[in-house]
Amino acid sequence: MTGTLRTETQGTGASLSGPSALRGSSVLRGAPVVPGVGYGPVIRPGRRAEVPSAASVVDELDRGTELERFRAAAAVVAGRLRGRAELATGAASEVLSANAAMAQDRGWLKAAEKLIGTGSPATAAADAATEQFAAMFVKVGGLMAERVTDLRDIRDRVVAEILGSPEPGVPTPTVPSVLFADDLAPADTAGLDAELIVGLATSLGGPTSHTAIIARQLGIPCVVAVVGLDDVPEGTTAVVDGITGDIVLEPDAALADAAVKTARAELDRVSQWTGPGRTSDGHSVDILANVQDGAGARAARMTAADGVGLFRTELCFLDRDTEPTVDEQAEIYGQVLDAFAGHKVVIRTLDAGSDKPLRFANHAAEANPALGIRGIRIAEQDRGILYRQLDGIAAAAAATGSAPWVMAPMIATAAEAEAFAADTRARGLKPGVMIEVPAAALLAEHILRHVDFLSIGTNDLAQYTMAADRMSSQLAALTDPWQPAVIALVAHTAKAGAAVGKPVGVCGEAAADPLLACVLVGLGITSLSAASAAVAHVGAKLSTVNLAQCKEAAAAALKTDSSTAARAAVAAILN
Repeated sequence: MTGTLRTETQGTGASLSGPSALRGSSVLRGAPVVPGVGYGPVIRPGRRAEVPSAASVVDELDRGTELERFRAAAAVVAGRLRGRAELATGAASEVLSANAAMAQDRGWLKAAEKLIGTGSPATAAADAATEQFAAMFVKVGGLMAERVTDLRDIRDRVVAEILGSPEPGVPTPTVPSVLFADDLAPADTAGLDAELIVGLATSLGGPTSHTAIIARQLGIPCVVAVVGLDDVPEGTTAVVDGITGDIVLEPDAALADAAVKTARAELDRVSQWTGPGRTSDGHSVDILANVQDGAGARAARMTAADGVGLFRTELCFLDRDTEPTVDEQAEIYGQVLDAFAGHKVVIRTLDAGSDKPLRFANHAAEANPALGIRGIRIAEQDRGILYRQLDGIAAAAAATGSAPWVMAPMIATAAEAEAFAADTRARGLKPGVMIEVPAAALLAEHILRHVDFLSIGTNDLAQYTMAADRMSSQLAALTDPWQPAVIALVAHTAKAGAAVGKPVGVCGEAAADPLLACVLVGLGITSLSAASAAVAHVGAKLSTVNLAQCKEAAAAALKTDSSTAARAAVAAILN
């Protein structure tokens, strides 16, 4: 992106590459996740309500009242979050709905109610129950650990409601500002006003955290896992560069304003891209959208996306205690098929488990759920869940006159792919599988004997390849999709698809990075599916390069030994 701030340490300052120099008191660096440049004074989230000391025990006669205060507060918080979810779209709606369900989670409610029954005040019970579950999530690790931020946010909102205090969250600034925080709860991120919050940086989080995903949907320049961010005081002026990952403190105001204007001009150019997806020399690439329900699909239809590359079906059912009927599922799937009538729609079967447990799937407690019963493995426990979902998809296809593609998540062996393909073809549907497990990538040519297409989920592929929790800010550099080992597995998979003439797409967050998208095309990837907000960025970038450049960039990335080197090598060719 022309005009992006590329800072480098020069004594106590930083400089902008090119003819001008942007100097600041210092520069911090993190992982860039949303492109763009934001400049303004630093603001931080407001203080959370403090839980009063539980030194006194509630009299037994008053415990019923205390119990009702807690239940009422939890219900109010859940209702507010559900209301915001209905007004939001895409990832924001998705995580707000999940948090609303968390506020009514039976396990958490019962733990707090039990404490109230023994004399704890409602606020103390909410706090103790939260920490009980937080400790459990941290011990489990993996994606479950990321839910601790969400759970504590629910506690803070419930406590504030009990106390009659203002709802916690991000203050509304009077001038465009950049928001710095250790981390943000989804409810806070989803409510940000992109006109007033022009940049976002966190000291925690990773490229696939809720904060990053929602910021991408909102189009707010965002950098995560920034070392030293907590030491920056409010009011400090700062530039947030969502391309380089640089945070420049106290920059020259005139030069910072100029950089923001240049970045906005580039964003305006991007917004004018209307498709279809192709390189400058006419090589076609499907640019698709990731959705989670009918509303998300209708919003994606307003973009230049040529279809849906990932319909996350499990997100429709996170708040369900019982399995939806085949008819109920058909209705939900039909909404997405209707929104993209006549276009490609790829439906993923339930990717439940780990950080997305479905109550009706009866998940057992696991020491490491990210490596446990999730995705297609649920069908090994209860094949009926898969059969009924495939029946629902087939019914939706018949009702809408559509021909959806259907893929299974967490496939690890050719035998799993063969069984899924048989079940899918038996219902007249086109079968494919997700490549998220390194074993599946390495055996792609064997898996392709059984299915018609592959789709690479780079979020999990990076996590499992690098043996690093993708939600860990400390490990964000390892789970970067630019890691050469991850790119090599993508290359191997794409080559296997090309050898037999079957399409291989990417539907992870890597597809939302315009520069990395060019590398993926150079590797032989045939479709790219990303959040709706990233569709134009990816398509516009591809339209400026030819296929030979993409192949040159891909070859250069494969020769590197680090994500930093890969980015630099590709940027030298494509920028």
